[in-house]
Amino acid sequence: MTDRIGEQNSEELLISADSHVMEPPDLWATRVPPAFRDQAPRFPPHKVGEGFQKHPGGQDPHARIREMGQDGVSAEVLYPTLGLDLFSLDDTALQEACFRAYNDWLIEYCRAAPKRLLGIPAISVYHIDHAVEELERCHKAGLRGAIIWQAPHKDLPFRSNHYDRFWAAAQELNAPVSLHILTGHSYHKSKDGRKGVEHYRGSVNLKLLDIANALFELIFYGVLERYPKLKIVTVENEIGWMPFMLQQWDYYYRRFREENPPPIQKDPSEYFRRQVFATFFNDRVGGRNLEWWGEDNCMWSNDFPHPNSTWPNSRKVIERDLGHLSQPIRAKLLSANVTRLYQMELPQNR
Repeated sequence: MTDRIGEQNSEELLISADSHVMEPPDLWATRVPPAFRDQAPRFPPHKVGEGFQKHPGGQDPHARIREMGQDGVSAEVLYPTLGLDLFSLDDTALQEACFRAYNDWLIEYCRAAPKRLLGIPAISVYHIDHAVEELERCHKAGLRGAIIWQAPHKDLPFRSNHYDRFWAAAQELNAPVSLHILTGHSYHKSKDGRKGVEHYRGSVNLKLLDIANALFELIFYGVLERYPKLKIVTVENEIGWMPFMLQQWDYYYRRFREENPPPIQKDPSEYFRRQVFATFFNDRVGGRNLEWWGEDNCMWSNDFPHPNSTWPNSRKVIERDLGHLSQPIRAKLLSANVTRLYQMELPQNR
């Protein structure tokens, strides 16, 4: 592989399938109901230009539109930043209150440019009836899909029937369910103990283990079999490792399905191909694999405004990682797949 970053193609439509807002640090302290104010998460304030608040567009949607223009991006699918931590909360009522406050703020944020800013509501899934109610409320208000934890609470694995009403509601609403890196009861529960060399285990091994286990349960325990129109989105987990894992799953499924029959009727990779989408933004191995795998399931993103974002050089990085691909495949990865997944109306201002 070469480190060359090639010439950019400024004519291609770019839609980021994974970007982020930067919530005001006092959002929860000021917006949750009074009964939760003392328990509400508090984050240290950051000035614009510092850390995750490097770009004003994280909180100001009008500034964001200008910053998107600098990167040549026409629309973005938006996830939380500070709110990702809150998927590890153990207090059900507090988590629900925090996510409702965040979703209300996100609804307001996206109203500035609803065809260009697609907000994904954060949904607490401890109490499934409440989860369905919040999903329906947010969709009526214009938000799309849902983000839930990637690493469930140990008592609520994805293989359990606990989630059935939620899967059914998401399927009925055509609301893709996102599993975002660093959410839930794994990475954030143990991050304080990962210092020195162990930091790297968390940054790579643990993150991949979380999403691999989530997809395993959704596929092998028949969730995608029972809900054939449910869409799952793996977010910021990159894609280079996926075809190898699917190859191994298919191999062992075919080898042992008579001896240990799972509640599925197809190869695991068939469920993935039919119902799973995956975002990538800085994955050169994944880019090479896209020559022969994943062109209908994978979606480019820029991770703006996080420090490791490809902004404002996304087109150059795209050319480096995807420059060997044909224009029809590039079009799928850069805009068509995400447009199809979220049934987007393409923005007029590009």
